[in-house]
Amino acid sequence: MKIISKNIRHLRHLKELTQENLADNLQVPRSRISSYEEGRSAPTIEMLILISDYFKLPIDILLRNDLTKATDTSFIEVGNQRVLFPITVDNDNNNLIEVVPIKASAGYLAGYDDPEYIEHLEKIKLPFLPTGKHRAFPIKGDSMLPMKSGSYVVGRFIEDRNDIKSGKTYILVTLNDGMVYKRVINNIELNNSLLLISDNKMYHDFSVPMNEVLEIWEFTCSINTQEYDEHELKISSIINMFNDLGVELKALEKR
Repeated sequence: MKIISKNIRHLRHLKELTQENLADNLQVPRSRISSYEEGRSAPTIEMLILISDYFKLPIDILLRNDLTKATDTSFIEVGNQRVLFPITVDNDNNNLIEVVPIKASAGYLAGYDDPEYIEHLEKIKLPFLPTGKHRAFPIKGDSMLPMKSGSYVVGRFIEDRNDIKSGKTYILVTLNDGMVYKRVINNIELNNSLLLISDNKMYHDFSVPMNEVLEIWEFTCSINTQEYDEHELKISSIINMFNDLGVELKALEKR
């Protein structure tokens, strides 16, 4: 009872509605909205369906989750459902980002659209991030040198696939390849796919159909969890130099 009361009131405030506005939209008396928000009565099943449809939220989210941490009504579409995808804040109103731990990264594919799973992820505050929903993902392997295995990439959630920019790096959650961090070439208009490229040329490029891309996050910043030594920096610099040289040589060949 307490959760649904808080949730209705909070969602109404997020949409900048008065109780009378919401009542008009749901075609019920204002006193009924007041009664729900004050916890004097509980919505019927029929009323929960109306509220669910109006706010585009699954009923179980309304009943089981405290939505008062959400700072806006942003959602992510998964199949034919819409699942809450809130930007959470701390007591000082600073944005918090969830951190996917290395040991639990394999489970992210199963839990990425489960609000309870996301709610239990550790959270950190990074005040310099731009606007948008951010999350931190662990890096495994050496396919994106000089990014070391064990580092974290912080990404901003991309809802509109048309915003994917060729040549930029993204974290992708995919149906068959799991969670990967790659440089992306946008081939949506060509064949409805993304070409994923490793900066370490020891790894082959591969394409992923858009219908297999579950989430995509644009690189915002990285967090190194271990120090680079001088030898590693020299090697990565040389690799980057040759990679850049290869791009320039291909451009010259085309000319």
